[in-house]
Amino acid sequence: MNNSLLPSQNSETAISITDVVKYSEGWLLDCELKQHSASTLQNRELYISKLVWFLRHKEYTSCGVDELRSFFHHITSGHKDPQGRFGNPALKKPVKAGTVAAYHRHIRAFFNWVVDEGRIASSPMVRITPPVDRPDEVRPFTDAEVNSLIDAAKTTQNAKRDEAILWLLLDTGIRASELCALRFQDMDMGAKTVIVQGKGGKSRSVPFGRTPAKVLWQYLKDEGREPDEPLFLSERGAAFTRLGLLQMIERLGKKANLSSVRTSPHTFRHTFAVSFLRNGGNQFSLMSILGHTSLEMTSRYVQFAQADVERQHRQFSPADNLKKGRK
Repeated sequence: MNNSLLPSQNSETAISITDVVKYSEGWLLDCELKQHSASTLQNRELYISKLVWFLRHKEYTSCGVDELRSFFHHITSGHKDPQGRFGNPALKKPVKAGTVAAYHRHIRAFFNWVVDEGRIASSPMVRITPPVDRPDEVRPFTDAEVNSLIDAAKTTQNAKRDEAILWLLLDTGIRASELCALRFQDMDMGAKTVIVQGKGGKSRSVPFGRTPAKVLWQYLKDEGREPDEPLFLSERGAAFTRLGLLQMIERLGKKANLSSVRTSPHTFRHTFAVSFLRNGGNQFSLMSILGHTSLEMTSRYVQFAQADVERQHRQFSPADNLKKGRK
């Protein structure tokens, strides 16, 4: 079925497929000139390429409100297609709300740029309702689970590297993209700090403790690296990618027989944040370490830690346990 004839499009808010391709190239170049982070550039190129694929697959001749609604419907339900989402048989699982929100954010940024360029009067994305992106409820690792993962790391082919990665994630809470972007020169073993390139190209200094420092030293002491070389190298000798890091941690999770918790870099970030608060760290320091721009972003960890305190109190209440003893 040819889907090129949808309800009439407003020429002030819709552009041709040819213009989507042409303006996306200019948009990505402009993003580079504005020095967006490598992660942002990679995501924007990916999301716009998926939009182009979808428009061509549906044989649309223009892109406006109707086509964009169809596109976002495909993102949320394309896994039901026999060929998978975006024609990829491997993509047959529902996406998370955060993924849909990321698509919405970047596609909206593209059309806003097209408006600024004078091609259309207003963005069709104005009429596309943003998805509800609820905070990700990730259960943190228990101490026993962390120990199991570290024990598993000690048995791999690159044991020193894998163990160093786990300790650094555990004690800093840095994002997967931030760890993958680390260079040899970013590590200050004397000060026990690492310079992290966060979102929006903002850098911050993140401290780590004595135990990670010892493990990192064991990993780096025999490494003959140039200052600007990646801190962690894959089996192929290249910098780790986010996917490569995720796969490595998932393998360790299987080796450690962890099935009741998601084994991912983000779970380490969550574990760090909750543990930091449980051990008496304050919310403002946590916000700075995690690279958050507002306390609102950090507050979900505070709520989780508070709920944990309440569960602990119900279990170990002095009054309730005294009463049990009196019986």
